[in-house]
Amino acid sequence: MNITIESVTRRIVERSRASRSAYLSRMEQARSDQPHRGQLSCGNLAHGIAACGQQDKSELKLMNRANIGIVSAYNDMLSAHQPLQQYPALIKEAVQGMGSVAQFAGGVPAMCDGVTQGQPGMELSLFSRDTIAMATAVALSHNMFDGVLCLGVCDKIVPGLLIGALSFGHLPCIFVPAGPMISGLPNPEKARIRQLYAEGKVDRNALLECESQSYHGPGTCTFYGTANSNQMLMEAMGLHLPGASFVNPNTPLRDALTRAAAEQVCRITEQGDYRPLGRIIDERAIVNGIVTLLATGGSTNHTMHLVAIARAAGVLINWDDFSELSAVVPTLTRIYPNGSADINHFHAAGGMALLFHQLLNQGMLHDDVLTIAGKGLTQYTREPFLNGHNLVWRDGPRVSMDTQVIAKPEQPFAANGGLKLLQGNLGRGVIKTSAVQPRHLVVEAPAVIIHDQAELEPMFQRGELDKDCVVIARFQGPQANGMPELHKLTPFLGVLQDRGFKVALVTDGRMSGASGKVPAAIHVTPEACTGGTMARIQDGDKVRLDALKGELEVLVSAAELAARPLATADLSSNQFGMGRELFAGMRQQVGSAEQGASVLFQADATTATK
Repeated sequence: MNITIESVTRRIVERSRASRSAYLSRMEQARSDQPHRGQLSCGNLAHGIAACGQQDKSELKLMNRANIGIVSAYNDMLSAHQPLQQYPALIKEAVQGMGSVAQFAGGVPAMCDGVTQGQPGMELSLFSRDTIAMATAVALSHNMFDGVLCLGVCDKIVPGLLIGALSFGHLPCIFVPAGPMISGLPNPEKARIRQLYAEGKVDRNALLECESQSYHGPGTCTFYGTANSNQMLMEAMGLHLPGASFVNPNTPLRDALTRAAAEQVCRITEQGDYRPLGRIIDERAIVNGIVTLLATGGSTNHTMHLVAIARAAGVLINWDDFSELSAVVPTLTRIYPNGSADINHFHAAGGMALLFHQLLNQGMLHDDVLTIAGKGLTQYTREPFLNGHNLVWRDGPRVSMDTQVIAKPEQPFAANGGLKLLQGNLGRGVIKTSAVQPRHLVVEAPAVIIHDQAELEPMFQRGELDKDCVVIARFQGPQANGMPELHKLTPFLGVLQDRGFKVALVTDGRMSGASGKVPAAIHVTPEACTGGTMARIQDGDKVRLDALKGELEVLVSAAELAARPLATADLSSNQFGMGRELFAGMRQQVGSAEQGASVLFQADATTATK
C-alpha cells in the first residue's frame, strides 16, 4: 500500500474509533437469526402480506425464506431513472427463482439538477438528499425485510439512498444502476455552443437543439458529473456487481445484471453468506471511494456527500483527508469536462475493471475489503458478458484501449488527483484543478461581489467584467438558500478567461463534477450568512486564490477585517415558492459543507480537524 494512503486510513480509523464502535454495536443489536418479519405480531404481518399473491403469502408465512425490499427512485420524467420502471418485475421474478420474495418497499423523490439548474427549484436539490435518506428509512421501517435493493442513479439520490440504508446497516444492500444513455452530441461541441450563446452569437433555438442532441434518450447524462461519479463510487465501495456501472439501459446485459443483483442479495442475507451493508462500508471502503474519485476527476459534490455517507456509518472524514490523498493519487482518466471523451468512451477504453487493476497494482486501493460480491476488491477487475443467455465475468483489460482517455499508470495525466484544500483568512474550501490549465491556478485580482448568480449576466453584458477579477458569490451556502449549484456563472467566466483576463470564483455555494476550466474555490466555510469572512469582503479588495500553495486570502489586514460590519443579504425571495417554505427547518439546522451539509447529524468538531 502507498504509505500516505495507509497513514490517512489509520488516522480515519483512530478519529472514528468511538463513533464507528457505537454504530457497529447498534447494527449488531438489530440483527436477527431468523427472517425479520418473524418479530412482528400476527396482525402486523397480516398487514404486510395482505396484497401479496398466494404463493408469496405462503412463502412469507413459513419464515424460512428471505424477503427483499425494493427502494426505487423511479420516475419517467428523468432520463436516468426512467429505465427503472421495469426493474421491480425483473427483480421479483429473479428473487422467486431463488425461493424468496421481493416487495416494493417504497419510492423516494428524484429531482434532476439538469432541469432545475439556475431555477428556484435547485434550492431544494441538496436538501433532497437528506429527504431521500429519511424516505428510505420510512420504506424500511416496517421490519419486513432481510435484504435491500436500492434503485437510483443521479446526484443526491444515490447518496441519500445509501445514508438511509446505512441506518439499516444490519441488512445486506445492493445498488442497482440503470446505466448511461448512448452518446449524443460530443461534449466539446456542447460547451462551444453554450459559450457562443453566452456571447450572444447564436440564438436560443441553436442552444436548445444543442442541448437536445446532448440529452436525448434514457439513461444518465454521459458527462462525468455527480451522477456518473455516484456509479463509480458504488463499485469502488463494493455495492455494485463488478462492471455494472456503465452498461447502457434497455440492453440484454443490463437486464441480466439486474437479475443477478436480485439473486445475489438473496445469497448474502443472514440466512446465507452474511454480508451486511454496515460491515461493507467501513474506513477502508470510504478511502477506496475517495481514491477512485480523485483518480478519475470526479464530482466535487462528493466532498460533501462522502462526508455525510461516512458519518452515517460512524466514520469521520474531512477535507484534509481528501487533500492529502489527492497529493499522491494520480489522475488516470480524462472524461468530460476534464477531457473530450464521455463515459461510454471511458467504458469502451477499459472502464472500471482496468481502472481498479491499475490502482490496485499501484497500491492505491485497499484490496482487503468486504463487498457484495465477496472478499477482495480484485474481483472488480473483472467485467460482465453474456455467454448465450448466461451472465459470466471475465478478466477485464490490463492495458488501456485509448491512452487519451485512460492513461498508462507510468504516464498519468497528472501526478495528483486534481482536488486541493484551500485555506486562509477567507476560511476553508476546495478547488477542482483537473480541468484548469496550470497558468490559471494562481489568481490575484480585485473582488467583484454578487449575492445571486443572476447578477453576473447583466454585468457581463454591460462590459463591467472586462478586467481581471475574482467573483465573490456569497450567501449561496446551505443555511442561506440551500446551496444551489452555480453553473450559470461558468460560461461568462469562461469567456472572460478566453479574452485573456485573470478570473476566478470564490463562493460558499457549490459546483458539481461538471465544473470546468475556471479556477473556483467552492464550498467555502464558514459561509457568509453565519459570519464567515466572506461577509466582510468589499468590492475592489484584492483576493488571492493560489491552488498551488493551497491559499485562499483576502489581502486586507486582520484589524481592518475585524472592524468591518458583516454584510447582509435580502434572502426573503429564497424562502418561498417552489416549495422552499417547506424546507425552512432544514436551512436552520443544516451543518457546514465540510461536515456534509446535512441536517441528519449533530455538529462534531473532529470532522473539521486532523
